[in-house]
Amino acid sequence: EVQLVESGGGLVQAGGSVTLSCAASGFPFDDYVIGWFRQIGPAREAISCISNRNGRGWYLDSVKGRFTISRDNAKKTVYLRIDSLKPEDTAIYYCAADVDLTSDCTDSYFKAGWGQGTRVTVSS
Repeated sequence: EVQLVESGGGLVQAGGSVTLSCAASGFPFDDYVIGWFRQIGPAREAISCISNRNGRGWYLDSVKGRFTISRDNAKKTVYLRIDSLKPEDTAIYYCAADVDLTSDCTDSYFKAGWGQGTRVTVSS
């Protein structure tokens, strides 16, 4: 069973940085892709993803340059670092997993499992 646990959220000041973690268990981590999503109100959007097989990542255009996704296969954890935080980054951040069929995480629908989310609140 795919299990994902996000952590690292909290109250942070604008201009600061935060690193979110997505700890995975219950599936062969190296053969999966992990995506990060954020939800603001009712809207959820994909912001980044990575292939655990080859480390190839993708970013939503609007977050490029401030968001960095990485993974530690030994720890079965994917990270999302957010720099130069803005109040509009305030959201619940979720990670999700899917089988890596193409080594391109953008081909995934992330149906295998989702975490419970971690809230990031950016104060101005």
